[in-house]
Amino acid sequence: MVAPRLSPALVAIASSLLFSGVAEAQYKVDTRDNIIASSKSLAYDLMKFYHGNESGQIPGLLPGPPASGTGDYYWWEAGAMMGTYIDYWKLTGDATYNDVVTQGMLFQVGPQRDYMPPNQTLSLGNDDQGFWGLSALLAAENKFPDPPPDQPQWLELAQAVWNTQADPSRYDETCNGGLRWQIPRTNAGYDYKNTIANGIFFNMGARLARYTGNDTYADRAEKAWDWLWGVKYIDHDNWAVYDGASVNDNCTDIHKTQYSYNAGVLIQGVAFMYNHTSDDKWKTRLDSLLDACLKSFFPRQVAYELSCEFSLGGSVCKTDMLSYKGYLVRWLAVVTQLAPHTAGNILGPLRKSGEAAAGQCTGGASGRQCGFYWTEGKFIDPRVDKTSGAGEAMDVLAAVSSMLIGDVAPPVTNATGGTSKGNPNAGGKDNGERPVKPVTAAGKAGAPPVLTILLLVGAVSLFVWMSFFDPVVP
Repeated sequence: MVAPRLSPALVAIASSLLFSGVAEAQYKVDTRDNIIASSKSLAYDLMKFYHGNESGQIPGLLPGPPASGTGDYYWWEAGAMMGTYIDYWKLTGDATYNDVVTQGMLFQVGPQRDYMPPNQTLSLGNDDQGFWGLSALLAAENKFPDPPPDQPQWLELAQAVWNTQADPSRYDETCNGGLRWQIPRTNAGYDYKNTIANGIFFNMGARLARYTGNDTYADRAEKAWDWLWGVKYIDHDNWAVYDGASVNDNCTDIHKTQYSYNAGVLIQGVAFMYNHTSDDKWKTRLDSLLDACLKSFFPRQVAYELSCEFSLGGSVCKTDMLSYKGYLVRWLAVVTQLAPHTAGNILGPLRKSGEAAAGQCTGGASGRQCGFYWTEGKFIDPRVDKTSGAGEAMDVLAAVSSMLIGDVAPPVTNATGGTSKGNPNAGGKDNGERPVKPVTAAGKAGAPPVLTILLLVGAVSLFVWMSFFDPVVP
């Protein structure tokens, strides 16, 4: 009788569960000092995934994108990582990585200073640009050290991102409004309008209104909320938050997958609107969204990615998805400061998430590598999910450091100590379309027509998207 053959994935899962079951957790989170010490180790380990501060590397990039063969990560995730380190600095007081963050964030601003670098055009979405804008705005709100005077400032960068997305060339009339997922027309996914792109725009508008006191931002944020509600990306009965729909069917055939960061970005944005306006309608919306989120994404009071975590290392969670619940935890932590009545519901799950996240970091040669499946209490090697683990490490750093939220001041505004200088006219119309250089007489013979180039670019981008992207996972 021939013994059954186990797949490498099953062997890896079995091994990781076996050895993690007897491994002793190296991170302690029972006291403030231990939380800070654990956060410092986690921040150190996360930085190992980043090479942008090394000689010959490009600041502000994680290894990738996947189609390049250099790594798992798209451009936006490095921007999200910068935000994680800004929060880490605010929560722990450790400035070790501040220079790395500043260098990366300023290097990626692009020639228009609006986080539209031309070399990212083939996968540039409104949500991608928006994540960098969120990190810039976070830097302003947290009084992160301001850039040199000759460089764009944090508030200015956030305003530039928001202004480009508020422009009618982006926020168009298909489906009666809303932002598309992708920015250039040639990108596959341009016909999809999703919650995360519009949620980030709403979130930034709410925060810019609070920070600057300019209600123009609040008016546009409310318009963005009304659109999301109107197309029913937010369920009118149970307050679940869905992913998006295509403009080809007028955004009516909704992809009802639920991702934690969609709920999180709306909850935080609503909390900022409530803090800014004191209007009870925002409190009702906040409480309803939060209740639904806690039921769906904290089923055991521990953060859980509903769409894929059931797979327990079965490669259902794609690289992007493996980072989502870290943003959810970070954003909910700030909600407790903006709307203190929510703290009783949020702080317990945050603490349990931090404990569970730290408890499963028992893998690798160091004995402290982190996985993704916190509710299991056991380490499952990120390689089983076909990822290098940056998202998982970022999640755990967020969960552990967010346990310190009660020790720090809430986000500042221009009126309460903010130092970042803004420019309300920054940014503007920018769809990633760059003028084509005139073809010289000498080059005409061997140069293909511009139309041919555009068709080739479109075909290549479509092939890449179909090969590597999940159309409902921006």
